[in-house]
Amino acid sequence: CSCIHSPKGFPKLKNDTFLRAARGEETEHTPVWCMRQAGRYLPEFRETRAAQDFFATCRSPKLCCELTLQPLRRFPLDAAIIFSDILVVPQALGMEVVMVPGKGPTFTEPLKEVEDLLKLRQKVDVTAELGYVFQAITLTRHSLEGRVPLIGFSGAPWTLMSYMIEGGGSTTMSKAKSWLYRHPEASHRLLRLLADVIADYLVGQVAAGAQALQLFESHAGHLGPEQFQDFALPYIRDIAQAVKSKLKEEALPLVPMIIFAKDAHYALRDLAHAGYEVVGLDWTIRPQEARAQIGKDVTLQGNLDPCALYAPKEKIGELVKKMLEGFGTQRYIANLGHGLYPDMNPEHVGAFVEAVHAHSRHINKH
Repeated sequence: CSCIHSPKGFPKLKNDTFLRAARGEETEHTPVWCMRQAGRYLPEFRETRAAQDFFATCRSPKLCCELTLQPLRRFPLDAAIIFSDILVVPQALGMEVVMVPGKGPTFTEPLKEVEDLLKLRQKVDVTAELGYVFQAITLTRHSLEGRVPLIGFSGAPWTLMSYMIEGGGSTTMSKAKSWLYRHPEASHRLLRLLADVIADYLVGQVAAGAQALQLFESHAGHLGPEQFQDFALPYIRDIAQAVKSKLKEEALPLVPMIIFAKDAHYALRDLAHAGYEVVGLDWTIRPQEARAQIGKDVTLQGNLDPCALYAPKEKIGELVKKMLEGFGTQRYIANLGHGLYPDMNPEHVGAFVEAVHAHSRHINKH
């Protein structure tokens, strides 16, 4: 369907604060959104999702649209992020992933030996395999009616590789890391395959209507500086470059890109030069230190400890004020240092969002 590739006539954007901050332009207030803002902490999310299998939900554009919009009905967030999952990419490569209650995402047949790489699709038609995400983005972009920009996303190669080998979550990632030490060539083959698919997938998201892109290197913290340099950073760089050149080729908008490499403060200087307009930060680094390492030409995003939202509302306000004083209100997008947790009180999320707007406006005036 050609409409997926060139959807025209999207509603005019009314609040572009997030995009302006991402591009380093001046903003009246600091924009704010939350990772996992569409999630189980919202009772309406639990209701919508109740009867549905998780990945069946991901494959339903209507449900993804509804779940993406839910937090925006409650909170004056400055961006929406499409409801999906990073593991749709391994699925597109032909792997089976199921959501096991109480355990999380589980691969029925994880990669065990190098030979298993041959079972993966070597050429992926992203529209055929992931067209449901593109449809969800187009539908959501229309349904947002221009209220705020829509962010698309993907997992980064190392993070996806670690899931594909571990078969699910892991505290040590020892199976996946053992590949890096025992099978470096095969690891690079897998990472290259992933990077190529991810680049096409992200370009497809922009064609479908995504106005910004975030790459999640959620498992960066399991690597040390050397392994990150060898097995994560080159692919993070390549993806930014490939996406940008393909967007130009296809005459698509050059949207801002965000890299979020959790627990990789040892790599902030490199990430600042990896080709992304925004570097996302977890909560384990001081704002001033991050700013010193990243420099003036890249926007920062983050980095309130998600658990701060368990604090009383007044305390949340104080922590936000301190965070804004640390980062400065410009070239900055407020967010948490990781996603929202399912047992969080929605009112406290609201307090966070409102505190960012109120304190940043106040700081900008004075």
